[in-house]
Amino acid sequence: MKLAERMSRLGTETAFEVLAKAKALEAQGKEIIHLEIGEPDFNTPKNICERAKKAIDEGYTHYGPSAGLPQLREAIARYTQKRLGMEIDPDEVVVTPGAKPIMFFSILALVNEGDEVIYPNPGFPIYESMINFVGGIPKPIPIREENNFSIDIDEFKSLFSPKTKLVIINTPSNPTGGVIPREDLEKMAQIIKEHDCMVLSDEVYERMVYEGEHVSISTFPDMKERTIILNGFSKTYAMTGWRIGWGVMNKELASQITRLQTNSNSCTSSLIQVAGIEALEGPQDESEKMIEEFKKRRDIIVDGLNSIKGFKCLKPSASFYVFPNVKDFGMKSSEFEKFLLEEAGVAALSGTSFGKYGEGYIRFSYANSIPNIRKALEKIKKAVEKL
Repeated sequence: MKLAERMSRLGTETAFEVLAKAKALEAQGKEIIHLEIGEPDFNTPKNICERAKKAIDEGYTHYGPSAGLPQLREAIARYTQKRLGMEIDPDEVVVTPGAKPIMFFSILALVNEGDEVIYPNPGFPIYESMINFVGGIPKPIPIREENNFSIDIDEFKSLFSPKTKLVIINTPSNPTGGVIPREDLEKMAQIIKEHDCMVLSDEVYERMVYEGEHVSISTFPDMKERTIILNGFSKTYAMTGWRIGWGVMNKELASQITRLQTNSNSCTSSLIQVAGIEALEGPQDESEKMIEEFKKRRDIIVDGLNSIKGFKCLKPSASFYVFPNVKDFGMKSSEFEKFLLEEAGVAALSGTSFGKYGEGYIRFSYANSIPNIRKALEKIKKAVEKL
């Protein structure tokens, strides 16, 4: 079989590959603690589940509009307006099966072959994968530990050229948990306006900020029309398997993204969209408790890693990831990932799973119970003491 050439440029998420290896070891009887997958270990709040069940009985089992049910788009507009303090029209909202299609569709719609796209590295691997897939030129902006895993503005500015078409921003960040400060985002917005670029702002962790504040680049003057806000239900409401996300963008682009949705998924499941309204506008207690628990876990894993010789771990301001420096162990990140899995029985991800600037780092997801996190720390300590 001869595949299209573009398929050779398509990347993947190695988290699922590591998960498969970990499951194979478990099948052999080895205990593995899973700190590799970026998925809340909590169940979806009960009120959301009950609303989905009711939606089935109400007949929400048919096709809906490609852009999303009007009532959910209105709810998302209200939610975004409340969070960001700017007026949002429901016609600026597109609902998709998960948040990833907003990445995929935005890059498909905006980036021609040979166009340059600036994106964070280390960062979510699908950014670079999709840039390459459409024939764009990836221009990574290094996310460095010495900048508290934020962006160096001079370095950012140096990446622009007449070919720059799109800038991807992820704050709060996966894999580092870093947050770009307001003053830096304001400078970035000015640079972007000077070069007349569009922005894809990935804000899926916007509710998981433990210190400081979440700021969207869309809120700065003249930035709303040139920003695509990517968000979703998976993290805040533990709805990873439901597959529902959204994008907020100018109406002209929203109509084009909707065409891509029509040509691929047709629409997002109607009953899940009804549950999405309940998620946004129903009780928030369970979600807020989950976020409080993540903060406790963060403090435990950061303190625990820093107590183990060889680890240097900044305390992230957001998300549910830590990104410790492991250079003192003298291994490549991929080798250390394998060592942790096979010798410590702890599944984690090499920093290079998120790009070349992740070398020397490991990502742990603390979306696991406190007892399991403590056990993982003990197993890691015992394993590295033998090195």
